[in-house]
Amino acid sequence: MRTNKLSANLGIEILDLDLSKDLDKKTTESIKDLFLQHQVLYFGQQKISPTEHVRFGRLFGELQIHVMNQYHETQNPELYHLSNIGEDGKPNGIFPDQGTHVWHTDASWQEHTGHATIIYCELATSAGGDTHFSDMYGAYDRLSQEWKNKLQGKRAAHSLNFSRNRRHGHQPMTQEQVNSTPTVDHPILRSHPDTHRKTVFLGDHAEHIVDLPYQVGRQWIDRLNKLIVHDDLTYKHKWKKGDLLVWDNRCLMHRVEHYDASKEGRTIRRCTVIDPRKPQ
Repeated sequence: MRTNKLSANLGIEILDLDLSKDLDKKTTESIKDLFLQHQVLYFGQQKISPTEHVRFGRLFGELQIHVMNQYHETQNPELYHLSNIGEDGKPNGIFPDQGTHVWHTDASWQEHTGHATIIYCELATSAGGDTHFSDMYGAYDRLSQEWKNKLQGKRAAHSLNFSRNRRHGHQPMTQEQVNSTPTVDHPILRSHPDTHRKTVFLGDHAEHIVDLPYQVGRQWIDRLNKLIVHDDLTYKHKWKKGDLLVWDNRCLMHRVEHYDASKEGRTIRRCTVIDPRKPQ
């Protein structure tokens, strides 16, 4: 496979592959190796159906069925479909799932957290709507020894209800959805299960820190979520129709840049692979 680096620190473009086709074992293993080496994989000019999207996602493992089923793709509940295009075919001014605009890690609010996320772009904006990725390996390396000592053994409680409620300005989840996603806690400093490199695991779903007073934990999380993002350890992807990205939730945070949802149309679909191993 031919490849191009996306940035000095993060990401690689994989050329000459048609993801609508079945991939042989050698190609699949090469993709997985590049995924661990570079954290973000970019495949451009793809034409894949929702069913083909799911098939490709399953090469990485079991796919999440997201609890917020209002965003499910019609025929494939494994796909999370986000669009601001109304029934008239025009932008409706609504940002779907506004929590995506804040630095976060997919499925950190589950006991078994996100492994890979695979997003396909059906409609891209001309301005805004880029996706930013920030390296959490580098974030760990740059933490002061004081912070590393303070965080040793500490666990953050992650809650989808917490993050979605405060970002939307209303409750976008039904009571049944809230009840089915109880708060879970994960180590803030942890080791990647495949590379064994140290990483920071926080983001917008992190509500408080176990065994600290709530407000103290909130202050730590708000401070850390700013400290762990470094401009020179960040890659920004400008979407084009037909782009497909795969990224590693276990060592990255990401967010979507704001855009004018009343003028700019944006439609993406994504699936998230769940890691069966608990964070250590």
